[in-house]
Parts: sequence; structure tokens; C-alpha cells
Amino acid sequence: MFSLEKIPAELHHTVNLHLQNFTQSVQALNLKFPENKQVKSTLPSIFCCSEFIAQTCTRQPSFLFELIDSGDLFNADVRLTYQQQLNQQMIANDAELMKFLRQFRNKQMLRIAWRDLAGWSDLAETLADLTELAESCIQYALDYLYKQACIRRGTPVLSDGTAQNLVVLGMGKLGAWELNYSSDIDLIFAYQQDGVLADRKETSYGEFFSRICRSLVKVLDEITADGFVFRTDIRLRPFGDSGPIIMTFDGLENYYQTQAREWERYAMVKVRPVAGDPLGGEKFMQLIKPFVYRRYLDYGAFEELRSLKIQITQELQRKDRMDNVKLGPGGIREIEFIGQAFQLIRGGQDVDLQERRIQLILQLLGEKVLLLPEDAEQLLSAYKFLRRVENHIQEYQDKQAHDLPKKPQQQAILAFSMGYDNWPRFKIELDKVREQVHRIFVLVFSIAEEQSKPSVSTEIWTGQADEDIILNKLGEIGYRKAEEVFSLLNNFKTSSAIKRLTSKGAMVLDKLMPQIIDAVAQVKNPCITLKRLCALFEALAGRNVYLSLLAENNKALQQMIKLVAASPWISEYLAKYPILFDELLDTRSLYEPLEKAALQQQLAELLAQIDPTDIEQLMFGLHKFKHLNVLRIAAADIMGAAPLMVVSDYLTYIAEVILEQAVQIAWRILTEKYGTLPDTSIENTHFAIIGFGKLGGIELSYSSDLDLVFVFDYPDSNALTDGGKKIGSSQFYATLGQRVRSLLNTQMLSGLLYEIDLRLRPSGESGLLVAPINRYEQYLKEEAWTWEHQALVRARFVAGDTQIQAKFAAIRQRILSLPRVETELKAEVRAMREKMRKTLDKSNKEVFYLKQGVGGITDIEFIVQFCVLAWAEKYPSLTDFTDNMRILDTLAEKNLLNAEAVTTLKQAYCLFRNRGHKEALQGNKAVVAQDELVDIRQQVAQWWQEIMQ
Repeated sequence: MFSLEKIPAELHHTVNLHLQNFTQSVQALNLKFPENKQVKSTLPSIFCCSEFIAQTCTRQPSFLFELIDSGDLFNADVRLTYQQQLNQQMIANDAELMKFLRQFRNKQMLRIAWRDLAGWSDLAETLADLTELAESCIQYALDYLYKQACIRRGTPVLSDGTAQNLVVLGMGKLGAWELNYSSDIDLIFAYQQDGVLADRKETSYGEFFSRICRSLVKVLDEITADGFVFRTDIRLRPFGDSGPIIMTFDGLENYYQTQAREWERYAMVKVRPVAGDPLGGEKFMQLIKPFVYRRYLDYGAFEELRSLKIQITQELQRKDRMDNVKLGPGGIREIEFIGQAFQLIRGGQDVDLQERRIQLILQLLGEKVLLLPEDAEQLLSAYKFLRRVENHIQEYQDKQAHDLPKKPQQQAILAFSMGYDNWPRFKIELDKVREQVHRIFVLVFSIAEEQSKPSVSTEIWTGQADEDIILNKLGEIGYRKAEEVFSLLNNFKTSSAIKRLTSKGAMVLDKLMPQIIDAVAQVKNPCITLKRLCALFEALAGRNVYLSLLAENNKALQQMIKLVAASPWISEYLAKYPILFDELLDTRSLYEPLEKAALQQQLAELLAQIDPTDIEQLMFGLHKFKHLNVLRIAAADIMGAAPLMVVSDYLTYIAEVILEQAVQIAWRILTEKYGTLPDTSIENTHFAIIGFGKLGGIELSYSSDLDLVFVFDYPDSNALTDGGKKIGSSQFYATLGQRVRSLLNTQMLSGLLYEIDLRLRPSGESGLLVAPINRYEQYLKEEAWTWEHQALVRARFVAGDTQIQAKFAAIRQRILSLPRVETELKAEVRAMREKMRKTLDKSNKEVFYLKQGVGGITDIEFIVQFCVLAWAEKYPSLTDFTDNMRILDTLAEKNLLNAEAVTTLKQAYCLFRNRGHKEALQGNKAVVAQDELVDIRQQVAQWWQEIMQ
């Protein structure tokens, strides 16, 4: 009936035995073998290659016959119907569930192995089939267990009232859609939100889901008379065997950010939701991405992978398991390590590499020339070959084996299953493949140790010589203050922060510091720069990934030294906000501050990831956004990549975008509590923020506060909100203003978002926090002082309801254009300037204050303000702009000031402000020595006398 013609003669006896047992079983059950030539021609070879198939067909010949009759054995797409087939079965209890799933699994495993060994499926189909089978079984079992648990105890819900299921996360090959034939499945369980059920025992959600998880593992993993479904391993969860079987998303996020070990990050490259709540699964993937993928080139991961591979290799050598096709030299794990290294190092920058499937990763590495294309092709071919070998080893007895067989008969079976005449020919090809893989692996992971003599800077850092010798060596490499540097390094090494470093952190620092010592010796201010770097590294102690990047990437290190040498502000800013270190090392965007539209998009996306009811986290998001983008501007400023006017523009854009979001956040908080007023919405708030001073003039500096006035334009003073707790329109807008102020100037660990000054509102500190806009115009016209009109010169709409923008612009234009007696105005402006000078000008014989000194910034601003107030009635275009430079240009165009005066005032204004910026980046006040900028100061003072006296 069956031909053994294609089977090696030494295997005939084994095959005949299997065929005899199978035939007897079919006859005993009065079954008839289907007339199918394909099956008959392949059956002897399949029985030869797989004891598992032969024994399964003998015990349950109906499995094979059903697969033949249904056509499933010949259909490559059966996996698409797994869930449908499962759902057709009605289950009465856990015992029935376990029996049915095991029989379903065995039947499908028979089909998958048959198609593979017969050559009817390729590797991609086999891996996809196995993965889909596991997912379908997990989902089917979970659906049953969850439904039964809800019937018994009630249904857990999210905060919005929708039902909450747990999320099953697949790790390793299951997560990557690459499950091998007899693989176990690595699972982690999670659920979104904690809570308590309404049952009599007030069961916590944690206990509810824990019971389901334990039952699910039992259903899948327990060995019964029918075998098992999938060996299930849950030891990859946080804290391993000692940890809870399931955790909330918050718990997982906290663990991975604060306690997870490096290997857990590598494991998360392949994580994927495989069952349970699909929306919850999507949320988890967004949550875990920042932990897995760094925004910069992560060279620290390279060292970690290298170290881990060395450990594995050493262990294999000790256990004499070099014939392991997975873990041995040139095995599957080495190929995966190569792909994983590039993913972890570059995946944060190159989203294409955030892929789970190793075959696609290898293709991408070749296409992007991160590997030589021929090497990538070789690795891909080797991976397919080795995975087929692995599957055939496991299909033989359905055992989780990776070692090449030792017995001659089993060697002959494996060689035959792979299409080779005999074992020696197969082994030659296998060894060739593994040698090629290992060659590429060694090339990628340059494991060779440096045998050279330690460098001079290494000896200095490690203290491998007497103090006198080290002092001489410091002098030799360029340090003039050798004793000061020696003391600085010793204090740094013995600081509490450095003493607390892990052994890994200390190793990284030992690699980094000699490079620092060498590089810093070449800058203009080496001792000062080294002191700044030591202070920064103390703040970064424990964040090994940042130090690793600097140690492995000379370009990033040189950039860091260059910036820190140029500005103490940079090092202090980073020490205060270490989270910004990512930004500093991202050279793509560091010197390219964002335009306003890009800033708006960035902040909106950042806040969209935060729970809108979590005010503290929203405030933290605003702080992070500001610090990140101010750092970009400072770096561009220090390196000369951004001129003064552009720096002020960008700093102003940041403030405007934050104010826009602050209004929206405050609006949502308020309307959630009180409801909305008639005809209002978040797009039509009838509320606006007016910016004065440097904000209004688009001239912000690094330390500027914000001069603000809040106004509203709502027509009905008697209107009430529509919420459960109703309030009137005046109280509503007053409370809205308070909320905005609170968002901006609440003290957090990272300080204040902005210092804000609201004293320019009507009647100052005694006036309403938020003024009706019509009342505001009346105040400006009838009650305001001249200095308040001066301030209005640099006032403009900056955030809120855009319908108010045009209305305020018209009010400003009318007030600035009021008729004034020029001599009286000049006297008032002059008197106010002298009053300010007496109070605020701290200039003395040694130093000159750029802002308040005679001939300084404020003198120029007062000249401009006087000119606008004096002549806007006749020359309305003087009210078109709020910044001093363009107003001065308009004064020149109208011949109201002569060209020489305008040129001098503009030149001085830019020079003083630019110097102020530079002093701020050096950590200094905006002052210069009295013998600096003397000529230009005198020229401004002369123009003050000519124009204002």
C-alpha cells in the first residue's frame, strides 16, 4: 500500500513498524483510508521524520482523516479559521475546555508538521500557523474563563464605566509571530485600572484577574491524558517568580522605568498583545515604547548585548552544548542578537527598526546598509535554514529540543527530513552556515580585548601612580592648574553620588572619564569645564545609559564638552533637568529650534498622551515642553546658529504656545466642574490673554517673566453656567483667570513654569483679575496713568479667543492715538524714567547695568514709547507693531526721527540685548564693566538728551 522507495534503507524497519501500528489502529476502528495520492505518497516519509505524527495518527487516525476530508491538510490558510473553529464548540466546564483544547491543538500540530515535512509549506507559513494557533487557544480559553468569572463575581469596569478585561502580552517568538514547533509561550498579564467588584466580598480587580490568570496557565500548561496545549512560562513578568502574577499598567510602567534590568528591555523589543482587551493592548504598547527605544543612538545597549552574549557562550562551553542550533556558536540566537543590537541602538531614531520579526529586520539592515547587503542576505538565508532544522528536531517527538541528535539513526532521520542523502553531507552544510553566521557576529560585536598599555589619562583617573607623578602627567597633557584638577577629580570620585553607582555604572564611568580628561585638556578653560562636567555627572549618577552613550560615541562626547565649556548655564540646566539629556544628544534637532506651528503640534501631542483629569501630570508636561525647547534655543545661541532676534522670537513662541494650552486646560477643568456659559465652547471662550513688555514686544530672554492682562468679552452679565453647580459669568471668568495663573506659577520640583506679573491690569493689584474688555478700554481712556499707556505700546493679544484679537487691537490703536500735549507728555515720561533709575539702576564705578543704566536698554524703550504716544494721532502706522525695532523703522520712514538716531538706537538695542543673552548663558547678570560699550552708551545718552529734554 505504501512505498518506501525514497526512504534510506537503514530507516525502513522503523517506518514499517509505524505503518504496521497505524494500519492496525485503522482496521480496529473500522475506518477506511481515504483515497488520496498526495497523502499516500508522503505518509511513509512523514512517519519516518516524525514519531509524534506517527503515534498521533495511530492513537487518533480520525485526526488525519478529518484533515484529509475537509481539505485542511492541503490548505495553507487554515490558520485564518482557527478562532472560528474553536468558537463552534460549546464548553460546559473547565475539564471539557482542557480536553477540547488539547485535542484541537494536537490535530492542528499534526497538520502543521505534516505540511512542513512534506515540503508543502515554507518557513513563513509554518511560523505564522504556530503563532496563530497559540493566540487562538489563549483567546478562546481566556474568553471562557473571563465570562465564568464575571458570572460568579461581577464585571470589572474602567473609570468611564466600560467593561475591563485583562491584556495578555506575548513575549519572545510568540510576540514576533515566529513561534517554533515545540516552543513554550512566554506571557505577561496586565490590566488597565484597579478597583473593587460589587460582590459580597468586595473582591479587588487584582484578585479577580489573578484567579483568571492562574486558571488560564493551568488550562494551557497542565499535562493530562491528552497532553498539553502550550507550555506556558510567566517568569518574564516583573520580579519573576516572586512577583504578582498580574499588575496594573501604572505598576508596570513604574517598574520598567525604575527597576527593570537591561535584559528586560531587550525582551520588550518583541512584546505584543496576543489576547484579551485589544484597546488596552494598544495603550500598553504606547506606554512601553519609551522604555524600549531611546531617542538617540543607544550605544550602551551594544555593550550590554555583547556582555550577555559572552556570558551565554561561556556557559555553553562549560556545559559542552556547542551543538545547540539555537544557543551555540553561529546559532539562531546569534542572528537574533545582531538584529536586536541594531534595533536597540537605532530603533529610537529609525522607526522602521521597531519591528518584531527578525527576517524583516535583516532585510532592512541590508537595505539601509547598516550591514553589508551580502552579510544581511547570508544571515537571512542562514536563519531560514536553522529554523527549519530547529523545527524538524522538534517535530520528531514534539519536544522542546535544540541539540543536534547524537544517535546515528536520529541523525539519519534529521538529514533525510532536510533533503540530504546522509548525515555527513547535511552536517557539512550546517557547519558552513554556522561558521558564516559566527563570522558576521564576531565582526558586528567586536569582542576582542585591547591589549595595549593603559593611556596616561587612564592612569590619572584610576590613580595608578603617586600623586607627584599624576600631577606631572596632568601638566604634560595640558592642565596648567594640575593640583586643582587633581583635587577636583579626587573629590568627584569620593562624592556620595559616585559612590552609589552600581558596578556597571562604575565600569562605564571608568571608561568615560579618561576620555573626558583627554578632551577637556584641549579647551580654553579646562579646569572650569571639568568642574562643570563633574557636577553634571553627579546629577546624572545612576543614569548609566547617558554615560554609556558618551563613552561609546566620541561625537556626542565632543559636543557635550563644547557646550559645557561655552556655558555654565547648559550644564546647570541639564543637572537640574536630567530628562533633557536625551535632547542634548539628538543632534538632528538640537541646533534647530522649532517654529511656532511645530511647537503647537509638539505640545498638543505631548499633552494628548496625558489623562486630561491629571492636572499635576499636565503641568509636568508643560514644564518638560518648555525646558526641552529652551535648551534647543540655548544650544543654537551658544554655537552661533541663531542670531539675537531669532532667539527672542523662539523664546516668545514657546511662551505663546504654553499660554494657549494653559487656557484650554483651565477651560476644561472649569467646565467639568461648573458647565459652560450659553454660546461658549473651548474654541469660543470669550477670554483672552494680553501680553505686555518683552512678551508683547516679541523680545523674551531666557529669564524673562511674563507681563499679562486677562480680559473677557461676554455680553450677558446675568448668564449662568449649565453644570450641576451653577455660577455667573463674572465669577466664571474670574475663576478661569485664577486657574490659568495657577497653571503658570505653581511651584513644582522643576520650579515655576513662568514668573507672571499681573499688575498692569486695571487698578493694578487692587483691580479685578480678569477685566471685561469694554471696561478695560474705559479704564485706559479715563483712569490710566501715562506709564500704563507707555506699557500699551508693547501690548498684543497672545492667547485665547481670536475674536477678541481684533477688538483689542482696535482698543490699543484708539488709546495710543489719543491727542496729547507733547511737552506735558515728555515731562511725564522723563519723570517716570528718573524715578525708575533711582530705584532700579545699580550701576557703579565698576559695573554698568545694561537695562537700567544711563544710555541703556530702558532709555531706548522710553524714547520709542514717547514717540508713539506723541505722534500716533497723526501717524496711525506707529501703532502697527509692538517691537521696538520695527517701531524705530516706522519712525525713520515717517521722518519723525532722523536716520542717524534710528541707526544708533537700533544698533545699541541689539548690542545690549545680545550681550545680556550671552551673560545669562554664562550664569551672570546683564551687566558689563564700566569700560565696555562706552561709545555706544554715550551716543544713546546724547540722543536721550536731544529727544527727551
